[in-house]
Amino acid sequence: MATASASFKSREDHRKQLELEEARKAGLAPAEVDEDGKEINPHIPQYMSSAPWYLNAERPSLKHQRKWKSDPNYTKSWYDRGAKIYQADRYRKGACENCGAMTHDKKSCMERPRKVGAKWTSMHIAPDEKIETFELDYDGKRDRWNGYDASAYFRVIEQYEARDEARRKYLKEEQLKNLEEKNNKKDDKDSGSDDDDDDDYLKVDEAKVDESKQMDFAKVEKRVRTTGGGSTGTVRNLRIREDTAKYLLNLDVNSAYYDPKTRSMREDPVPDSDPNEKFYEGDNQNRVSGQALEFKQLNIHAWEAFEKGQDIHMQAAPSQAELLFKNYKVIKDKLKNKTKDTIMEKYGNAASEEALPRELLLGQSEREIEYDRAGRIIRGQFINVAYFKEAALPKSKYEEDVYINNHTTVWGSWWKDHQWGYKCCKQTIRNSYCTGSAGIEAAEAATKLLKTNMARKEATDDMPVQHEEKRLATWGTEVPDDLVLDKRILAEALKKEDERKKEERDERKRKYNVKWEDEVTAEDMEAYRMKKIHHDDPMKDFLH
Repeated sequence: MATASASFKSREDHRKQLELEEARKAGLAPAEVDEDGKEINPHIPQYMSSAPWYLNAERPSLKHQRKWKSDPNYTKSWYDRGAKIYQADRYRKGACENCGAMTHDKKSCMERPRKVGAKWTSMHIAPDEKIETFELDYDGKRDRWNGYDASAYFRVIEQYEARDEARRKYLKEEQLKNLEEKNNKKDDKDSGSDDDDDDDYLKVDEAKVDESKQMDFAKVEKRVRTTGGGSTGTVRNLRIREDTAKYLLNLDVNSAYYDPKTRSMREDPVPDSDPNEKFYEGDNQNRVSGQALEFKQLNIHAWEAFEKGQDIHMQAAPSQAELLFKNYKVIKDKLKNKTKDTIMEKYGNAASEEALPRELLLGQSEREIEYDRAGRIIRGQFINVAYFKEAALPKSKYEEDVYINNHTTVWGSWWKDHQWGYKCCKQTIRNSYCTGSAGIEAAEAATKLLKTNMARKEATDDMPVQHEEKRLATWGTEVPDDLVLDKRILAEALKKEDERKKEERDERKRKYNVKWEDEVTAEDMEAYRMKKIHHDDPMKDFLH
């Protein structure tokens, strides 16, 4: 703990010192006392309680932790407002020429300029003001409440209390007046029982009772500063105690979070209940309603305008930002109305047009008419012959009696072989040009010729054509009928042809001494022809 000096201690003294510190921390031994007789907290660490060596502290103390280099010239006092020190009987040299005070000159005088100053009249000399000079420290120069008289605020409280008292008095008089008028009306009518009259009189008596004897939830109680630690101010009951606290509206653990430090609940505690019956919807409701929403829109407008190059800042110049926002809304409304007028001028306005003619209004009815997908009336049509001279036929959604491309009939007036066509020319091609009777005759002749050709072709297909197989001789000539090949010699020729093919594929197997025979027999030629690859043969890849 705090020790006087870092003198040498034996092991036994050091142990005793540690035991004493532990006892002081446990409260078994009295706390250490400094030079001024104040107790030192035993839980203060040693690096804080030990004094530096250059202070030469003889006794334990915490004085080195305090501001021991404070300037005595600094003060926290303030000017004595309106204090006067001396009032002379006659004008003095160097005094104010207007009022006669010595503490200021004529230019700095705060009194009304006299017609003839005190310098020439020597009358009504003003007293001298009390001039003080203070040397304030760093905090004193920046203390905004320095010199403020707290008792001056009592005048503000008295004004509000007087206003509330006048309001309560006025409401009480209105209540008494209404009750008296009600009782007079009942007396004039002579209706009701004696019990009702007694209740009315009781109501009047209760209204005349002094408010100090009634329960008033908005009562203001004063607390004056006392030695027991009281504070000056007012205590006002902000709500009636019958109301349910917002943290008790929903006792579910997973419901809206309630912060006891700030007494705030951002979310709605009962979101599933009827909104018409709820009196509290969470603190976030205040952010999206009323002036909070307007202030949010103002901030957004200021940010967007600043990003677009406008010299606007919500915190630096709030009045300018609000004025620009108002001008922006006016210009926006004008532009919107101008666009609306332009569209209405171009396309018209059905809402502002004249009313429908009387003939159309009288022709309307509530009769239900049912249509099919093609637009034809299925049922519900009512035709009054008295109004219409001839019966109205159901109309199609397609154009009727419209002929194109020189046709005299419409498309779909002719049907043959599961195809629609024109009846005038019997054509089955849509949007074709009408050829009339000549086209019909040409079509019939073409059909007849087509049938004849098809019959001839079928008759030809029934009789197969016999093609003579031509056999080629050894060197490309026609093979004679009496040619006979020896199978053994043909087999040897095929074997030789295979060996020749291998030699062509691999030249390393070719011998130096090659015997060449010019004689080619019919069997050799047949073997060559059989082994030859035909490039147009689809099975050529499977021969070898």
